[in-house]
Amino acid sequence: SDCGFNTDKYGCLKFPFASGRFISTCKCQRNSIPVLNRWHLCSLTDALLEVRQEKGLRKCLNLSAVNKHGRVYDDAQFGCLSWSQCENKLLYVAEKLKRTVSIIPFNDTSLTLTALVCRCVTVTKQDRSVYCEDWGETLTNKSVPVVCVVNLQCGSVSVLQGVPLDVSPGQVRAGISFCVVLLKFCFRSALFKLDLDGNCECLSGDNLSVSCPRLSPDGSTLIYLQGRVFGPHNQCLSLSKRTSTLLDVVNRPQTGQCAGVYEALPACCWSADSQRVVFSSARRNWKDLFMVDRRSNKVTSLCDSLSDLPAYGSWRLLTVQEDLMVVCCSSPNTPPTLRVGFLPPAGGAVSWQTLQPPVLTFDFQWTVLDVTPPPEEDNTHYPGLDFGAVLVKPSRPPNENKTPLVVSVHGGPHSQFPAEWNCTTAGLAKLGFAVLMVNYRGSTGFGQDGILSLIGRIGSQDVKDVQAAVAAALQRDVSLDPDRLAVIGGSHGGFLSCHLVGQYPEFYRACAARNPVINAATLLGTSDIVDWRYTSVGFPYSYDQIPTAEALAAMLERSPITHAAQIKAPVLLMLGGRDRRVSPHQGLELYKALKSRASPVRLLWFPDDGHSLSRVDTQADCFLNTVLWLHQHL
Repeated sequence: SDCGFNTDKYGCLKFPFASGRFISTCKCQRNSIPVLNRWHLCSLTDALLEVRQEKGLRKCLNLSAVNKHGRVYDDAQFGCLSWSQCENKLLYVAEKLKRTVSIIPFNDTSLTLTALVCRCVTVTKQDRSVYCEDWGETLTNKSVPVVCVVNLQCGSVSVLQGVPLDVSPGQVRAGISFCVVLLKFCFRSALFKLDLDGNCECLSGDNLSVSCPRLSPDGSTLIYLQGRVFGPHNQCLSLSKRTSTLLDVVNRPQTGQCAGVYEALPACCWSADSQRVVFSSARRNWKDLFMVDRRSNKVTSLCDSLSDLPAYGSWRLLTVQEDLMVVCCSSPNTPPTLRVGFLPPAGGAVSWQTLQPPVLTFDFQWTVLDVTPPPEEDNTHYPGLDFGAVLVKPSRPPNENKTPLVVSVHGGPHSQFPAEWNCTTAGLAKLGFAVLMVNYRGSTGFGQDGILSLIGRIGSQDVKDVQAAVAAALQRDVSLDPDRLAVIGGSHGGFLSCHLVGQYPEFYRACAARNPVINAATLLGTSDIVDWRYTSVGFPYSYDQIPTAEALAAMLERSPITHAAQIKAPVLLMLGGRDRRVSPHQGLELYKALKSRASPVRLLWFPDDGHSLSRVDTQADCFLNTVLWLHQHL
């Protein structure tokens, strides 16, 4: 409020630093992007651009009245808001302005009635009826992005020219370059340098996947993440600069060492001297914090000592401001808390300070399991791989009955369940369930070989890994009840959940699946990530791919629908009516198959939600119904 924010509209959080400046983060109306330079806070929405200083509002522009572009992009893939070095200009990305039907006054005698009708019909056919592709799930109605520039001195808004017509700009960073994304997940992308005069130059190589350009404070070095085109949608990436690689792809991580980079870099990740880069990334069943020195390429862990890891299983970097790191730390029994620490000198350790302890902690017990697949399940192309799981369970007196176990399977499939705070897991544990979160082979944090090992083996290797993890947990912890087991998951996790109750019909007592893949063959023509449908079953992909009987047969063979007749466990299905990734007709296909056999099944339909089922009311509905389903059948 002392900075002039309307407290009814803004929530403002300030952190005083020794320099006398402060970082201020705000969350205003929906679809806004806040960004801070040294002295100004800027908030961007579809309608307004507001720039504030310590003494109050500096500039407010009505973007709707300017009428230079369509909706502002606020997503992680394209969206950005970047200050120029002179702090007089701002860059952002928005939808290209579409043509609209012109209304011609009736007193215009230069046009006959026939000409007027023909002109309106022509415009209508061109702009309103022609199909326009967008970028898919979470990017609906986003088709043609453009780079926009705001001049804060004169209040003008302009669209930068010079971007090639076959290029979609995004992740713009003022100073040197912008990152161009050509596809959403199976993306090919490149770095371009674009000046205000419209001169455009490509800075990176061909047929690469490039993201997260980050310019050093002194302007001398540009780093970015780089990976392969096609293949797994989330894989180990190299941390690169134009002339060399700071951290290469890690195929087989050494024990206790960095396992590679698997997630986006924060907007501010450089040290003040432009010599070190800080990032957080998956490492086996954890999420850790690392620093790489660009002079020696040496990678150092910045987390507390190993003895402290049970206190915080997850370290996620939020920002680095003049060597002060702000991280979010949590564990399965400790909700997220902010910690700060200054980058240490060479060989030194970080003195971490907790800004505010969590309001609540919980007496859950949690442990990390390392699982080795049996010899007959070893991958011949990638032998010797192991995987892991995180077991969370409520604290119970020794004389109480055994605890029912809920097996939770992540989607992706190339993602991870780190040992961090998870609302669903915590809620289930609070209600008396143990939860086993499995990181099967193919999960991030175990090296690139683990990710590639799953290609062509979905529905088999991952299913058996989950089953092996459950067997290991039951063997190591006698307090778990082997007669009361359930499995839950979403997307690929739902795919595996339905596989498990079909392939092991006597083992599980209940299943709850969110937007599951049920029949990969029928999904092929309706998903926004067609490339993964081929890659996942071991077939190469090209843009002009035409389905073949062989490919469709392989997709069907690896799908849960082939085991539907064996399912005995009651199945709860939760589907988003606007899912672009996995059509809700996938879940309906299993629902009809189970209903026709009088198998117990229930379906929840959320017409306004997409693949993630992320609306707050939807999340609450899904959790409550899942808990009731588990209580009823366990």
